[in-house]
Parts: sequence; structure tokens; C-alpha cells
Amino acid sequence: MSSKHLAILFSLSLLNFISAQDTFSIVAVDEESGEIGSAGASCVVGAVDLGGVIIISEIIPGRGAINGQATICIPHVNLNNGIDQMEAGLSPQEILDWLFSNDGCQFGNNQTRQYGIVDFDDEGNARSASFTGTQALDYAGQRVGNNYAIQGNILLGPEILDSMEVAFLNTEGTLAEKLMAAMQGANVPGADSRCLNDSTSSTSAFLQVYRPDDEADTPYLRLNVEETATGVEPIDSLQALFDEFQLATSTNEFIQSVDINLYPNPAGDHFNLLISQRPDAPYSLEILDGSGRLLYRQRITESTTRVNTAFAKENTLLFYRLTDEGGQLIQTGKLLKGNL
Repeated sequence: MSSKHLAILFSLSLLNFISAQDTFSIVAVDEESGEIGSAGASCVVGAVDLGGVIIISEIIPGRGAINGQATICIPHVNLNNGIDQMEAGLSPQEILDWLFSNDGCQFGNNQTRQYGIVDFDDEGNARSASFTGTQALDYAGQRVGNNYAIQGNILLGPEILDSMEVAFLNTEGTLAEKLMAAMQGANVPGADSRCLNDSTSSTSAFLQVYRPDDEADTPYLRLNVEETATGVEPIDSLQALFDEFQLATSTNEFIQSVDINLYPNPAGDHFNLLISQRPDAPYSLEILDGSGRLLYRQRITESTTRVNTAFAKENTLLFYRLTDEGGQLIQTGKLLKGNL
């Protein structure tokens, strides 16, 4: 049997037959901005082989989002079918009803599934729905509000969902900031109970936000911690990436009075770093991947530097930061290799 047809239990080897998964996640929309986002985490051994726990989530820009977890199949047939029904115009509750009656995964059954769904109706009003099957492993539950749905299974307890909800509702700011806060609400050892012995909440985490006019494969924000080493908290890694993103997109992006240009961006097999004045002392250029892993470092001593991008895969979102000799941050930002 091909591994792509196996269901997943994100606590056992992905090479074996697996029947369930332990995850906490949130989907949400913002009626004012029209943004749609999702975030989640899971205690996943081998998640990197699947691209991380982000595989539980799909978003249609300007329309809605679905997270599908607990027992799933790869490919994620129920999630894909749910997105098809969303595109066809069904409401979140109608999608849940349809999925319950048309379950497409050969492993488990419609009572071992868990979904969170949000969307905008034809007048731009938020709608939401969530489902937790009676056979989803404890603790399993959900919290649903007008514009969000939070769900989890094999959790430490209901307090994980409660904390996520409180953090989401009580955080001022953008949808991305509220989603990041919700994830921090679950940043406790054993939030996903399978990770309790490692003193982390999980091993894989993600956060993504689409603006109304974003292309389907090019979100405004996508952060994906595919898998962390044992004992490393992925929500902390996610927060570090989020902080880098916030800094790169803020009006205070240029921290020192030095004009810097990085081009072309998206880059091909190289990019050029142009600095308005030659450094008095060497700068340090660092390139990181979406999980915060350092891919490349180079001393910068000239006003123009050509950097080969062979260290990065094609069609990858990267982060860069430039610091001076004393470690003071000069600039940080995003770099695309290829076209996402």
C-alpha cells in the first residue's frame, strides 16, 4: 500500500499504518480587513516528511478556510472535498453536514474526524462551524465564535482550548496577531499530551493569513515550522518567525540610516545586496528558512555583493537579516527564491 494512502497518527512513525492524529488548531476571518487565516500545531514525529502539520489546513482567499484533523488520509481527501463544497457555495454548517454524509477517507469513520470551518457569506458576514466526532481521542473538543473555530484532540485538557480562545479574543491588532496569540495560549508542556515527556506543546506548528486579493498559492503571510528537534518548542520558533515578519513589514524596517536594496526579489540563482555606503566594519548577512533554520551566512565588506542562492530550494520563502559588527540589527525582510 502506498504511504500516501495511509491515515496519520502524528505521534507514531509516518512509515507505518496510522489511525489518528493529535492536534490543536484555529481558523478565523476578519470582517473588517477581509483576511482569512489559520494556525495549528501537533506532536508529530516525521512531520517534516509531509511538509509539516500545515497539511491540515486549506484557505480560499476572500471566501473561507477549513482545518481537518483527528483521523485523516493522505492525500487529505475530506479536506479537499470540503474545499470543493465551499467553492460550490455551501455554508460552514452545510459543509460539515455534507462531509459527515460523504466521508471519503478509508481509515476511521465520520466519528473519528474533527473540523473547523469559517467563511464569509455573500454580504461579507462571518460564519463558523466546528465538529468533533464522538470517537476523537480525549481530550477532544471545540470552541466556536462568530468568526472563529478552535478545535483539538488528545489534549492535556479543556484548558488548552479555553486559553487559546481567551488569547484570541483579548488580543488587539491584526488577524495575524490574534492567531499568534491563540497559539501562545497553547504554549504549555503537553498541550498536545503526546509531547508532555519532551516538555513541549508539540513538534510542528504553522500560521498563515490570506488577504482578499491574494492568489491561492501566495498568502500574505505563511510561517511553517515543519518539525523541531526533541525538546525545542515549535510555538517559540513560530513566534520568532512572526516577530521577524512583523519587523520586516513595519514602517521601522530600516533600523539604521543606511539605504539597502536586495534585488532581484524573487531571486533566481543569485541576488544582489546593494548598500548605500561601504561598511566601515564588516556586516553579517544571514538567510533563514521558514522554520527559522540558518541556511547561509556571509561577511559583507563591500557596497555591492552578489550572493549565490544554491543553498535554498526552488520556490521557497526565506527571511534575511543584516547586522553590524556589534550585532545591531540593520535590516530584516523576506526573500523569495523562485515564485511561490
